[in-house]
Amino acid sequence: MRRLRDAASAAVVAVAVLAGCTAAPTAPPEITVTGEVDEAPTLTYVTPLDVDSTYREQIWPGTGAELVEGGPVLIDFWLENGTDASLVDESFSSTPTPRLLTAEDLGTDLYETLRDQRVGARVLQVSPGRSSGAAGYPTVTVLDVLPTRADGSPVPPAADLPPVTLDAAGMPTMTPTGTEPPDRLVVQPLLRGAGPQVAAQDVITVQYEGFVWTTGASFDSTWSRGLPVSFALQDVPAWAEGLVDQPVGSQVMLVVPPTYALGVTESEELAGQTVVFVVDILATGSPDGGSS
Repeated sequence: MRRLRDAASAAVVAVAVLAGCTAAPTAPPEITVTGEVDEAPTLTYVTPLDVDSTYREQIWPGTGAELVEGGPVLIDFWLENGTDASLVDESFSSTPTPRLLTAEDLGTDLYETLRDQRVGARVLQVSPGRSSGAAGYPTVTVLDVLPTRADGSPVPPAADLPPVTLDAAGMPTMTPTGTEPPDRLVVQPLLRGAGPQVAAQDVITVQYEGFVWTTGASFDSTWSRGLPVSFALQDVPAWAEGLVDQPVGSQVMLVVPPTYALGVTESEELAGQTVVFVVDILATGSPDGGSS
């Protein structure tokens, strides 16, 4: 089965710009960060910035889970050229960027900024220009640490649906019921989030696991690959029907009969099978630039 691909990969270059020195600066730059949670920040400072080492400041702390070394981290970022305060790149109007919390994946500078942070934190990073690499100018970046698993309130599932259990990281497993599957699409929230609702045309960011109804075997998983993915909801017909109006932060079980196209190349293993997806909705946004 062809796996859904991460539409956020275009942000790789922008995030790589954040690498640089890690020594403490002699004097912190005077930068004011304003803006609300889940909204793009506004930065105020005098240009051009003159910095010779990296400066970090926690704008507000996170109240969620602490980031785990080597584990997934999902960030929204706002990146400016400190020379003239021009916008270089941002993800608030598109999709958040998934990374692994390692110096190898993030670069030493960004890794040092994010490690020991908690989900929900907003962090400022100011880095000097580099003589080589992606940026030759000082950069001013605001990073929002987003959840990598659903964080909504539990919803009692229907008794005739397969039980789902989560490990410590949030990865689901499913126990088959041994009963005949339904012949219609079933949408069962397991956790109900409090974020914005998914719209039909949206690009969504999710973690998911796909199971075979009869055996409980997993056939596709973002959890085993390590990172959330982003894609247009319309690319997966059953999801387009089942996830519309579900709020961000939710975990939703979708029981999909074989009459539905999965929107992917189906293997012989799945031919004629009812499948079950457990989907954690992490973010949603319109393809023309609006985002949650």
